[in-house]
Amino acid sequence: MRILLAEDNLPLSDGLAALLRGSGYAVDQVHDGAAAEALASAESFDLVILDLNLPLMDGLDVLRRMRAKGNRAAVLILTARGAPEERVKGLDLGADDYLVKPFDAGELEARVRSLLRRQAGLRAAEISHGGLTLDLNSRGFYAAGQPFDLPTRERDLLELMFTRFGKVVAREAIVQSLTSLDDELSPNAIEQYASRLRRRLAPHGLTIRTARGIGYYLERAEASGAGA
Repeated sequence: MRILLAEDNLPLSDGLAALLRGSGYAVDQVHDGAAAEALASAESFDLVILDLNLPLMDGLDVLRRMRAKGNRAAVLILTARGAPEERVKGLDLGADDYLVKPFDAGELEARVRSLLRRQAGLRAAEISHGGLTLDLNSRGFYAAGQPFDLPTRERDLLELMFTRFGKVVAREAIVQSLTSLDDELSPNAIEQYASRLRRRLAPHGLTIRTARGIGYYLERAEASGAGA
């Protein structure tokens, strides 16, 4: 999952980015509204965390322009403005949630998880396919109640496949979702992660199949696939 963090308080921005990266999210940071609007237009994000008091362009203007361009990323507004009319204005412009400063880090993480579940169209806190279960709160996988541990990138790829079970996820979408601008993920690397996951998933009745020239999809191993 990829997050854009627009916050002009540099210590706060760095602290939030470290917190979110520690939870396995790919995070891009910007520190003014113009940069936030430009990056949100050029790249694909699952969630935008948007401070209202940004230099160069107010957070509400960033949000207004995002929605006017059809950008449907979830938006969590951070603000020191706690007045109800400010919240109403942001919600009317298309914000999904509000968090008033100062806030607890645990509450931020819970709001992020909730918004990302909603963005993926998921209502339950757990998803099960084959012999595996994904806990959407901890972002951990379990097999028969026991942790199913994976290297970070393989876990991130499997989470993406799990939440889009049976649907083809394009290679470009995988790169966008799993990496920030500071990271690199080549098509060969994605194939290596998918290949390793196939071996790990086989005992649990699942497999990742290739939609040739497009991307990958997760399905039950006994189902007949259209790709390798």
